[in-house]
Amino acid sequence: MFDSILSSGDITFMTCIIGTIVALVFGAIGGAIGGVLLGGKDLGNELAALMGSMFGPIAAAPGIFIGLFILFL
Repeated sequence: MFDSILSSGDITFMTCIIGTIVALVFGAIGGAIGGVLLGGKDLGNELAALMGSMFGPIAAAPGIFIGLFILFL
């Protein structure tokens, strides 16, 4: 359903919200994985994953909003 809406080119407010939420969740997952890989030995895996999942969406947010802006053009 979601892929048919995007492939038709119909971008609504709801598709932007869903896309933003999905991208932030993937950013948190990627941040947690990166945190464990980079700081797991020094900080412990759980703390490194927690910190990475907090800072991952912050790094992903500008890319999300720039991508949505380009799609609206």
